[in-house]
Amino acid sequence: MAKKDEAKQPEVSGNVMFYEQPVPLTKEKHAKFGVKQVKKPFQFMADQHFLPLTAPEFGPASASVPIIFAGDDRTPLAVMGIRSGENLFVTDGQFEADFYMPAFARRYPFVLAGDNANDRFVVCVDEKAECVTNKKPEQLFFDKDDTSKFTKEAFQFLQSFERDRQATTRMIEVFKELDLFEPKEMNFQGNNADGTPAPQQKIADYFAISEEKLKALPAEKIAEFSKNGYLAVAYAHLISLGNWQRLVNMTLRRAQAEQAKA
Repeated sequence: MAKKDEAKQPEVSGNVMFYEQPVPLTKEKHAKFGVKQVKKPFQFMADQHFLPLTAPEFGPASASVPIIFAGDDRTPLAVMGIRSGENLFVTDGQFEADFYMPAFARRYPFVLAGDNANDRFVVCVDEKAECVTNKKPEQLFFDKDDTSKFTKEAFQFLQSFERDRQATTRMIEVFKELDLFEPKEMNFQGNNADGTPAPQQKIADYFAISEEKLKALPAEKIAEFSKNGYLAVAYAHLISLGNWQRLVNMTLRRAQAEQAKA
């Protein structure tokens, strides 16, 4: 009987940033599980300096961080730091409230994972998340025979995120077909202790939308982009690149604080 039940379990695939042990959420296994408040709720993202973004997030994110595109897939990313392993917006496990937090992080500890056997997505929860517990949770995953209100709201968020992710993928394919991307690099030049300019340092290589190519599109394509929201996304991205200096300033302040403690 145990083997039969085991065979029914979906086979999930894929590795996702943050998640150490994502498993399918089931009433049989997680009836007594839920989440609790922890002292450092966002420590899980403290060492991630890039976070994926979806197209609907470009507007709000553009006021906080640079938005870049990376790799052959031109994956859109929110740049959260310029030193590897450092998220400038997380301090002592708390996220800086004045800035935008990507939905990719807000869905934690839940995630959708691929079920290979049934060609579908299943809802998973990271059992190793500090906030997940089966010892007096403050919010239960299940309420008797049904999922709790808390879990239902999490499911809705996951569904919305997945729709946005798929729409973003379609948008990127259109941008690629129109050859709108161009390679870019971000460089930084500070000062030596004596005030002279220090050697220039490369912070990042990335892809950006070319404003020149965007403006050169046919009028009917620009009208189409305006109608479907692609134009707003493109300009939010271009505006966001002005936030590189914010990251440089934040990094310098943090480095100075680290030196003062040493």
